[in-house]
Amino acid sequence: MSQPETDIAPLRASDIAAAIGLLTRLPVQVSDRAATRGARAAWAYPLAGLVVGGLAGSVAWAALALGLAPMLAAGLALAAQVVATGALHEDGLADCADGFWGGWTRERRLEIMKDSHIGTYGVLALLLVTGLRWGALAMLFAQGWVFAPLIVAAMASRAAMVGPMALLPHARATGLAHHVGRAPGVAAGLAGALALLGALLLAGPVTGLACGVTAALVALGLTRLARARIGGQTGDVLGATQQIAETALLLTLSA
Repeated sequence: MSQPETDIAPLRASDIAAAIGLLTRLPVQVSDRAATRGARAAWAYPLAGLVVGGLAGSVAWAALALGLAPMLAAGLALAAQVVATGALHEDGLADCADGFWGGWTRERRLEIMKDSHIGTYGVLALLLVTGLRWGALAMLFAQGWVFAPLIVAAMASRAAMVGPMALLPHARATGLAHHVGRAPGVAAGLAGALALLGALLLAGPVTGLACGVTAALVALGLTRLARARIGGQTGDVLGATQQIAETALLLTLSA
C-alpha cells in the first residue's frame, strides 16, 4: 500500500538528512519526500548540531595539536562553524537585532528584517555574540575541554530553535520559516530530549542539567520577545535563538 502524500509520522530516519540539509551547507542528499516533512523533522535539529559541533571540534583539536594557542584554535573553530552553516544563524541574529530595535511598529520591524543591508544593531550583536563565544571557547580549550563544549552547545542551541517554532505562529506569510511550517509539540519534546541526553553524557549530570535549563530559558525568552515585537516567529528569529543560546551555553560551560 502506498503512503499518503502528507507524511505525519512523528519521526523518520530521513529527517536527519533533512535537518542537516536545511541547517548546513554540507553536501547531503535529501529525498523529495524527506524535504516535504518540513517542521516535523525539527526533532533532528540537535543531530545537525552534533555534526557541526563535531566538525568544529576536529578543527580545534587539529589546531591545538599543531601547537596553536587556544585563542587561535577557538577562532578556527568558529570559522569552521560559519563555513559549515553558511552563516545562516548569524544572519538571523543580525536581522533580528536591526528589526527588533530599529523599528517602531510590527510592520516596520518585519520590513527591516527582510532588508539585506545590516545596521548598527546588527553589527553590534554579531560583534558581542562572536566575541563572547570566542572568549568562552578559548578558556575551555585552555582547560583541555575541546569536543564536549562545542557539541553540547551546538546540539542544545539547535534544540532551542524548535521552541519558538512550536510556540509561535508565523509572523509573515512568506519566507523560509513559513515554508518549513510550525513544529508540532512532539518534535519540540524530542529535540529537547536529544539535546539534554547529549549534554548529560558529555558534560556530566550537574553541568548537563544546567545546560538544559539555559537552553530552555533562552528559548522561552526569545519566544516572548518575538511575540511582543513582531507577533510571531520567522527564520531570523530562529537563527537569533540559536546564536544567543549557543553563547549562553558556552558561558555556562566555561563557568
